[in-house]
Amino acid sequence: MPGVQAVSFPELRSVALLGAHCDDIAIGAGGALLTLCAGRPGLDVHALVLSGGSTERAAEERAALDEFCAPARVELTVLDLPDGRMPAHWDAVKDAVTALRGRVTPDLVFAPQRHDRHQDHRLLAEIVPTVFRDQPVLGYEILKWDGDLGQPAVYQELTAETAEAKADLLAKHYPSQHGRDWYTRDAFLGLARLRGVQQHTRYAEAFYVDKLALTLAASPAAPATTAPTRRAG
Repeated sequence: MPGVQAVSFPELRSVALLGAHCDDIAIGAGGALLTLCAGRPGLDVHALVLSGGSTERAAEERAALDEFCAPARVELTVLDLPDGRMPAHWDAVKDAVTALRGRVTPDLVFAPQRHDRHQDHRLLAEIVPTVFRDQPVLGYEILKWDGDLGQPAVYQELTAETAEAKADLLAKHYPSQHGRDWYTRDAFLGLARLRGVQQHTRYAEAFYVDKLALTLAASPAAPATTAPTRRAG
């Protein structure tokens, strides 16, 4: 696509996924995970979800991420912080993210984007780059009633098969959410179609980055493009 530089991650060995609630990761980055993990059986996926522990939602999340990330290995931790009240538990959120960073050094991180209007998502988005300072962080968007969809800068093309598989897996693995009026197959595909229009493909997922680190110096090798990086200021 003219005017747009493709960035690839050919040597991915480890990925970190962070969400405030069970289903956040799959809603925001499910298509990217299906694309990323396909054909990478040796990839390590480390997922941290801050709420839903010891409930049916934790079981939903386990089954969903196992399928979204297949054939990669998934290590999942689901905590039991209170939904909707995480800003009052700032220390616990920071400690959980720091503990994950202490265990893994991922090549790529997925987390909520910092302009999300849900307070739990936004808190996690603000903490992640203060802990994962040297990793590229892609901020995913979560479709919901708040009307906080913005202007993303990064797009991952989704084939029609992948976009439809994402929508089907969201319906399959999160029956606890079926009563929500926004949690529908056509809504998820509609957003994917909109993001596809914005990059001249049929479907896409969109992400946000706070900073880009460039490598502009000449070298004997072919020019390299550095991945988008989100760091603490």
